[in-house]
Amino acid sequence: MNTRKLTYRHWLYLAALVLLAPALLINLGLMTFIDDEGIRSLVALEMKFSGNYITPTIHGAYYYNKPPLYNWILLLFFELQGQVNEFTARIPTVLCTLGYAGTIFYFSRRHFDTKTAFLNAMFYITCGRVLFWDSMLALIDTCFSWVVFTSFMVIYHQFQKENWLKLFLFSYLLAAAGFLMKGLPAVVFQGTTLLVYFAYRRRFWKLFSWQHVLGGLLFVAIVGGYYLAYDQYNSLENVFTTLFRESSKRTVTHYGLWESIGHFFTFPFEMLYHFLPWSLMILYFIRKDIVSFIRKDSFITFNLIAFLSNILVYWASPEVYPRYLLMLAPLIFSAYLYLHADHEQGRTWQYRVITGFLLAFCIVSTLGAFAPLFFGRLQVVPYAVAKSLGLGLAMGGLTYLYWRLREERLLVMILVLLVFRIGFNWFVLPDRNAHDFGDECRQSTIQAARQFKKEKLFVYKDTEVQTTNSFYLTNERGAIVPRQFNDFDTTALYIISPGSYPDVEYEKWGDFRLRHDTLTYDIGKLKSTKE
Repeated sequence: MNTRKLTYRHWLYLAALVLLAPALLINLGLMTFIDDEGIRSLVALEMKFSGNYITPTIHGAYYYNKPPLYNWILLLFFELQGQVNEFTARIPTVLCTLGYAGTIFYFSRRHFDTKTAFLNAMFYITCGRVLFWDSMLALIDTCFSWVVFTSFMVIYHQFQKENWLKLFLFSYLLAAAGFLMKGLPAVVFQGTTLLVYFAYRRRFWKLFSWQHVLGGLLFVAIVGGYYLAYDQYNSLENVFTTLFRESSKRTVTHYGLWESIGHFFTFPFEMLYHFLPWSLMILYFIRKDIVSFIRKDSFITFNLIAFLSNILVYWASPEVYPRYLLMLAPLIFSAYLYLHADHEQGRTWQYRVITGFLLAFCIVSTLGAFAPLFFGRLQVVPYAVAKSLGLGLAMGGLTYLYWRLREERLLVMILVLLVFRIGFNWFVLPDRNAHDFGDECRQSTIQAARQFKKEKLFVYKDTEVQTTNSFYLTNERGAIVPRQFNDFDTTALYIISPGSYPDVEYEKWGDFRLRHDTLTYDIGKLKSTKE
């Protein structure tokens, strides 16, 4: 490769790294929390207010669905930044996204050249699901997926060295961290990968070794140590049944046979959609020698074994969100890149279809960058004209580079997607927020919290306050809003669902909106304590 091409490539690397910051950070804190974000942040907030960091709670009642490790991470960032808001809660996700990509690069570089390792890392960040969803939400899944993917890599590399003690100790250490974030899925990933890969490599007997026993004991010591501490505050009776129910409620046992059959056929297409544009490279698997070609590389073989064995659990589970599969994405992306090199060299029909699709995306994105010049709703963004022209020129230049730099097309496409995300941040997020009912819910909840900040406030019985509202109420008041089931205080205010408790007599003082079903919950004083 000549010096000129090397120079082009280095500039493309630098441009991608520079674009990451604006792509991942602009307007990060703009949108209202979704429900799961509200749960994570609310639990962390209640830990802070209660001083109890061991037993998670929501509205002061024990919360069993997830262990607390990610809540501790959120709380750490709340304390470090001195404020609690959407931006602060989402920063850990951004950092975990970058850390995860760095880990992908580190392990990929052990097997491939720098360009391929860089592409694998950036494929993860720029696939549709991550770039336009999971990189901008305060959820567990990115951090959890980072931990699980690292465990995959530990298993493979230590297996290659036959360093069984490190393999089991490090992988079970990571499994314990994963368990303390999300519960049983960490055990499923660990167990499935060990079982299938050791059987494939005909080392099944190693699963009965003393090294494996030590790894298991380390897992038990870490997880068991936490639950011993938990038992000092609350009974463990409901903890493990809830964790099991959380893991099994999305399976065929909960949804039934026919819905599971329907999911089995639609699942592959849904996943292909969510991980575009890179998932289009699935076409590379259409070749007669695919099995023998894959088996030439032991790393790619392991990645596909880990991918296929673990994805089967979700393929058979009707309620699956793409964010549950983020730990598997780099495994299949590495196989795409491995196959891409061969298809690129042969200029196969698959290669021509994929590169043609990407070129079409570049052209459409260039034209779309000028949309704010013609749509009034988008022109309310500050400096809309300058931003639109800048995006259009950048997209046009990148489209030209995509056409000219044939060997660097994937790197150029990374830049196109990052610039696209910047445009999304500038124009789509503000427009979405301005017309999103969620912002009305946020503002009405914050206003209610401020209006009654000096009053005693409770949730009436089982009124199902959505966790997004619960977070904004708790954060604005600076105190837990507990549930009350009896011994009602007529001088206090209660959050009441009129639809759930139509016979309760109360004097309405205020209300706030909920996003789902566009409900309104009342805040008022009970006229009687007999309820």
